Amino acid sequence: MFRFVWGQLRGRAGRSVALLVGVLVATTGFVVLTGATTTSRLAVTGTVERNTRAAYDILVRPKGTRTPLEAERRLVRPNYLSGLYGGITTAQYEQVKAVEGVDVAAPIAMLGYSTTPIEMPIDLTDVVDRSLDRQVIRIDRTFLAERGLTHAPAAPTYVYVTKHRLHYPVIGDQYRADAVRYTDGRTYDTQDCGLVPREVLDGGRTEPVCDLQVEQSNSLTTLTERQTWRVDTFRLLPDGRFEQSTAGSGADAPSSTSTTRLTVSMYLTVPFLLAAVDPDAEQRLIGLTDAVVSGRPLTATDTTTVTSERGGLTSRTMPVLATSRPFVDGAIRATYTRLRPGRSLAGLPPQDLAAALRGAPAVAAAGTEQDALSAYRTQLAGGLSRDGCCWGQLQVVVQTGQANYDQQADGTLRVRTASPDPDVYHGEGTTLTSLPRPWLTEDTSFRPLTSLRLGRGDQDARRWRAVGLFDPEKLTGFSDLGKVPLETYEPPVTQGADERSRAALGGKPLEPSGNPAGYLSAPPLLLTTLTSVPGLLAHGTSPQRTAPISAIRVRVTDVHGYSKQSAERVRLIAERIAQATGLDVDITLGSSPAPQTVDLPAGAFGRPELRLTENWSALGVASTITKAVDRKSAALFLLVLVVCVLFLGNAVSAAVRDRRPELAVLACLGWPARRIGALILGEVAALGLAAGLLAVGLAFPLGAALDIGVDWRRALLAVPVALLLALVAGLAPALRAARAHPAAALRPPVATARWVRRPRTLPGLALVNLVRTPGRTLLGAGALAIGVSALTLVAAAAYAFRGAIVGSLLGDTVSLSVRGADALAAVATVLLGAAAVADVLYLNIRDRAAELATLRATGWTDTALARLVGYEGFLLGALGALAGAGLGLGGAAWLVGDLPAALVTVAATVALAGVLVTCLAALVPAALLRRLPTAQLLAEE
Repeated sequence: MFRFVWGQLRGRAGRSVALLVGVLVATTGFVVLTGATTTSRLAVTGTVERNTRAAYDILVRPKGTRTPLEAERRLVRPNYLSGLYGGITTAQYEQVKAVEGVDVAAPIAMLGYSTTPIEMPIDLTDVVDRSLDRQVIRIDRTFLAERGLTHAPAAPTYVYVTKHRLHYPVIGDQYRADAVRYTDGRTYDTQDCGLVPREVLDGGRTEPVCDLQVEQSNSLTTLTERQTWRVDTFRLLPDGRFEQSTAGSGADAPSSTSTTRLTVSMYLTVPFLLAAVDPDAEQRLIGLTDAVVSGRPLTATDTTTVTSERGGLTSRTMPVLATSRPFVDGAIRATYTRLRPGRSLAGLPPQDLAAALRGAPAVAAAGTEQDALSAYRTQLAGGLSRDGCCWGQLQVVVQTGQANYDQQADGTLRVRTASPDPDVYHGEGTTLTSLPRPWLTEDTSFRPLTSLRLGRGDQDARRWRAVGLFDPEKLTGFSDLGKVPLETYEPPVTQGADERSRAALGGKPLEPSGNPAGYLSAPPLLLTTLTSVPGLLAHGTSPQRTAPISAIRVRVTDVHGYSKQSAERVRLIAERIAQATGLDVDITLGSSPAPQTVDLPAGAFGRPELRLTENWSALGVASTITKAVDRKSAALFLLVLVVCVLFLGNAVSAAVRDRRPELAVLACLGWPARRIGALILGEVAALGLAAGLLAVGLAFPLGAALDIGVDWRRALLAVPVALLLALVAGLAPALRAARAHPAAALRPPVATARWVRRPRTLPGLALVNLVRTPGRTLLGAGALAIGVSALTLVAAAAYAFRGAIVGSLLGDTVSLSVRGADALAAVATVLLGAAAVADVLYLNIRDRAAELATLRATGWTDTALARLVGYEGFLLGALGALAGAGLGLGGAAWLVGDLPAALVTVAATVALAGVLVTCLAALVPAALLRRLPTAQLLAEE
């Protein structure tokens, strides 16, 4: 048998080489393409693992704090923790720490927004007209925020400059407003005008230059900084210097000072979110101590200090670590106008003073603009020890709720407005608030506000003071693609989502405006210790007294990124925490930012409606991606295998068909069916073995040329794969040859389809020709269908990763890493399918050579015959492409869990490409028509 097989292979060298090349191409393609899918999968899993390491793996929150969007779409908005106040007890925190496998458990207690003044000095020296005896400089202010889109005029500030002598108050330890001693040695009642200088008038009498703030001193919590105004008084000395009061600086301080420059200060009241942490746990989690850039870090022993003040008041000071980067977009624009009041302002009561200033002649001078960020940095540059630096009031602490959304028909989210409640800034009857409300509290609200119930508002003076500064950008960084949702210190990032919004924002991102009730929420910028919280809440009625912690961020031991083993480990520990505490436990491992489109309604101070792109967080992205990749790899592996078998099956069937007369003779000579089948399989196996050995040598250089990893194990796999492919492809033709009757050799190779009507058009004739060889037609169409379905699957995977299904930055990166290798595998299957179609057309031409010669003899031109073959190729391609598109859509639905309309468009595009490739492949067999020996074929017929 072996010698007979070898003789057959050598005797029909052309057919043997053709079949050998077919097996070699299929085997080499299979090895390299499966290497491509494996390379793709390894790239994906490596990308996912590298980019899903974040600060923590599990988030523990109070029971019932998941939002409807979390439950429905597995999406969490940025800085969600900024609106979560308490709900977890210290005992539950200890239970979390006690769970085996917990590496770090870092609690955080959000307390609320505290307002702090940012000083903006203005130098008016060059505005002063030194020739005038008395003058007033009016400073008209405009407050700006949100890239200047939000703007509102404010009440003016006045600077009174006189050349006449001034007497200043001297503040002692025993302060009485009705008997304040001045530098002239006399005492005066300051209740009507405040602690203001007294100007010496003609005749030696003195009168106070009243401060307009006196009318507002008892209602700062009801007024915004935009509504407050004041008068600052300076004396122009004969030597050109300026003298001003220092009242209120302390008992031992001088009552006045003189400088060469006339400088007044504007203030922007900025709310900073205050949160309490465990300094040691925070250092282990994100390196808080390492991020301190000035002063000292917090320690576990830092706590609220209580001191006694004059008048029986108590002062509570909370130590904080303040931010060096305030994520606030705010500014003040100031214009100067010189007034000539015509008389001294001294002695005018506040109500008459305001009228006199409004009616005075005015001359425009100059102006300036200062932004909050630059002013804050300048303020910090003076050092933490400076008296005016780095403090804020805690008389009123405001807490914000969550923003709510309406989902629109196009999938975007529209932010709902909320009813403003300015009364939350009133506190609990406190009269110790020294700062007005931020001006943006008058703007459109998107969050509900409440006040932290602190109690004893009239007896305690509460403030925070910075012991150090930390830079949020120096905290331990992790991948931008896998940042944990609810990230504690992540600044909000929102860009314009359409041209109109981008143009309005000047191409820059929208930042928090400084309005606690505004849409964008800044992260906590003031950090204190959990041990300081009881001192702040000692006399209050807030539920945070018993359950102060808002969330616990948990990092699991030996987890360094997403993998199946890590995911299972985190899941088990999350279950143990939930069972031990009864709290809401979310697994944040493998999550990623997911851009969402949000419509923000217009504001009350000029900002137009904006459409924004905001990085929300999608939970479980890594798991979704790896499962989809596993499915995709398995599908492509199977499709490559099947298309190779079909390609070889067609080639072996053609070889067997060529030998029908020879096999019929052997059957007549008494060869049994099993021996004939063994002969066919022996020849095919020998060719498969030879092709496998050659494929081993070709796989390495081809893989290197295509940048596909093909190791020696996969290369050696070519031998058994080639042998198996050859045997599987030759099994059906061998069985058919063994069972065939010897008389079958006398039948024409292409039967007539008797049930088909006589065609009257060229496309109809092409269809009849395909129907006459149904098996061959289905084989070629099936091979093409598999290629089209494979390409549809790859396109669906890229579509899913790009954002329509997973919708995350991690998914975008994964799509870039898999698209090349997978597309190569899918395109190769399409080309193999097209080659199978071309082979079918070639066999059809060869088997119908006599018919085609007859048509040429009756007047058909080569062009008409080529069109006939072209129509056959088109119909065969359309059948395979449509079937493949249908299979691909089904696989896509299984792969991504949905069937959006866009995937249907993708499938239709791929099908069209398959038809075009098939038509191009049909050009090769059509070109062989010119080489048909018409005379010889007619003579043989």
